[in-house]
Amino acid sequence: LSELEALMERMKRLQEDKEDEEASQEEMATRFENEKKESLLVISGGICAFPVPVSFDDEIVSTDVSRYIEDPGFGYKDFARRGEEHLPTFRAQDYTWENHGFSLVNRLYSDIGHLLDEKFRMVYNLTYNTMATHEDVDTTMLRRALFNYVHCMYGIRYDDYDYGEVNQLLERSLKVYIKTVTCYPERTTKRMYDSYWRQFKHSEKVHVNLLLMEARMQAELLYALRAITRHLT
Repeated sequence: LSELEALMERMKRLQEDKEDEEASQEEMATRFENEKKESLLVISGGICAFPVPVSFDDEIVSTDVSRYIEDPGFGYKDFARRGEEHLPTFRAQDYTWENHGFSLVNRLYSDIGHLLDEKFRMVYNLTYNTMATHEDVDTTMLRRALFNYVHCMYGIRYDDYDYGEVNQLLERSLKVYIKTVTCYPERTTKRMYDSYWRQFKHSEKVHVNLLLMEARMQAELLYALRAITRHLT
C-alpha cells in the first residue's frame, strides 16, 4: 500500500474498532502517558533513545533568525526532566478553553475571546473533505489527532480521547515535523516538509501547519489563563 492508502486504511480500522468496543479509561490514560513520554524523545531531525536537553545559550542562532530575537537564550524546553517517572499532566477537563479560558480572557480584554475562539474553530474545522486524490473523506479523526498530539507534547490530556489514535495515524517523520514546527520552528527545513504525506497537496500540508500553530497557541493560553485564575481565586 502507498502511504496514503495505508493511512486511510488505518483510519477506517480505527473507526470500526471504536464502534465495536471502546477502550477503558485506564487504557486511555496509559496510552496518553506512553505518548507523552515518547513525545519527549522526539527531537528535530529524528527520534533518539532518550530526551536531549536543549541549551539555547550554547547554540549559534542563525543570522536570519537572530535579528528578530532580543533574547538569544529564549526558546522551548521540554516540560519534564530526563528520566523523570511521573510527568506532569494538565487535565483538560479541569480547565478547558470553552468553559474557563474563553470567559476569563474576554473579561480581561473585551471581545478578544470571541476572536480567538473563532480563529481556533475556523482552523480546526477547515477541510475540503479530501485526502490527496480521494474525495468525500471525513478527516475529523486525523485533524483531532494532530491537534491533540501538540497538546500531548505540552502535557495536556483529554480524558475522552484515545491516544492510541495518535500512534496509529501519525508516523515517525510526521511526529518529528510536528515537534520541530511547534517547538523549534527555526529548524524546519524543506526536506522535513517533504518527508511526510508525500502524496498530499500543498494546501493540505499547509493546513497541518495552521493546526499545529493554533494548537500550540491554545496550549500556551490554557497554562497562562489557569495560572491567572488561580491567582485571582
